[in-house]
Amino acid sequence: MAIVLTVTPIDPATAQPARPPAFAQCAGCHSTQAGKTLFGPSLAGVSGRRAGTLPGYAYSPAIKASGLTWNAKTLDRWLTSPKKTVPGTKMPFNGVQDPKSRAQVIAYLLTL
Repeated sequence: MAIVLTVTPIDPATAQPARPPAFAQCAGCHSTQAGKTLFGPSLAGVSGRRAGTLPGYAYSPAIKASGLTWNAKTLDRWLTSPKKTVPGTKMPFNGVQDPKSRAQVIAYLLTL
């Protein structure tokens, strides 16, 4: 399976990567600010981080034991179906089914 990532445009008002519309469903539970935990862990610096290791967040045993490291490929699998990717995860999300929207979210996450 090929993963196509798009370039995330910069919002000139904030000089930060522009959030794609599909990220709205993520933003309800996840902050993009380092150190700010909401219902889910902060997504700041998620690229290259081993799943279940952000200090200060109570991850499920399943995600801690998953062995995943977040990159384009693992994020694509996860965002397609978190519960299938890591059975036992406590993340109550069914995934981003539209491949284009998912690619935009992944490209955005890799910039954080």
